[in-house]
Amino acid sequence: MNQKRVTSQNVADLAGVSRTTVSFILNDVKGVNITAETRRKVMDAVETLGYVPNASAQALASRKAKAIGLIMTRRPQYIASDPFLPQILSGLLEVIKQQKLGLLLEWVEPGQQVRTYHELVQAKHIDGMILLTPRLDDEGLRSLKNFDIPAVLMGMLPNSDLYSVDVDNRAAARKAVQYLLGLGHKEIACITNAPLPYSSATDRLQGYKDALLEANITPNESLICYADFDPKSGYQCMKSLLDRRKGFSAAFIASDNIVIGASSALQEAGLRVPEDISIVGFDDIPWAQYADPPITTIHMPAQQLAQRACYLLMDLMQGKLPDSRHVILESELVVRNSCQRVDGKGGAREKR
Repeated sequence: MNQKRVTSQNVADLAGVSRTTVSFILNDVKGVNITAETRRKVMDAVETLGYVPNASAQALASRKAKAIGLIMTRRPQYIASDPFLPQILSGLLEVIKQQKLGLLLEWVEPGQQVRTYHELVQAKHIDGMILLTPRLDDEGLRSLKNFDIPAVLMGMLPNSDLYSVDVDNRAAARKAVQYLLGLGHKEIACITNAPLPYSSATDRLQGYKDALLEANITPNESLICYADFDPKSGYQCMKSLLDRRKGFSAAFIASDNIVIGASSALQEAGLRVPEDISIVGFDDIPWAQYADPPITTIHMPAQQLAQRACYLLMDLMQGKLPDSRHVILESELVVRNSCQRVDGKGGAREKR
């Protein structure tokens, strides 16, 4: 037998109050003078009847969507191959579940950011947004200050007024390359995690160059290749570097996802890690510790980054001004078995 759905009017009748009062209490409307006794009666009625508020009606009543958006600046094919993203989603979901919020996933095409952000705000499906892997050329981010919506970057942009959460990518990359230098490597290649319009790629590349310059080594552009998030681009970059015959003995690869493809190219060329090429990665995705050999890498606190970004957004959505506009979390170098000390007598091509 079909059972009629319990309505807010049923709750109001049982509690002996108006339906408007029920709506005010369930939507936690501020500035309304309702006694604690009345609130208790309504909540008791909700529990007795097993009332579940209609999400759409609740959103209309409170003028809130009760959801946040995770906006990604990459095409779907790159998102699908990114093992870092599930850790981000895990961190976000842990927070929004506590806050009883929904999560909208959206991606924006480069060059379409202004229109996409505007449409998201106009549709009123979200109360705030977290923007993952921001781009330096994203004109839409500059326009966000004109929209009435809280926004937090998961990443850093120079000279941006938006709130942000990140690690110090430049310092972390410098630490990774300093480790290789400390093992005696001087010819060190670099494969970026993404094209340079992405701020993380620019910062990690600069950290690589910082470490070399501090060691009085001039960065060699022929030892740098620019990947594009996925393992395929890592394979292509490593193959290109090997074809240039520059004789490097180590590589700083600014994403463990890129390492997957780069390692395949090394194996195809008959080179071993670390006997022929030492590798330091970045991100510490779950695969890194189980690779053969396990990868030395920079650990990114992915879940903590997502959680902090979410809590920061919650504060903004509630009208609170956070203590700090830019939150920087700690990263660390995790040493495993993908690096080997060298005596300075040559690089990969000379060892073959």
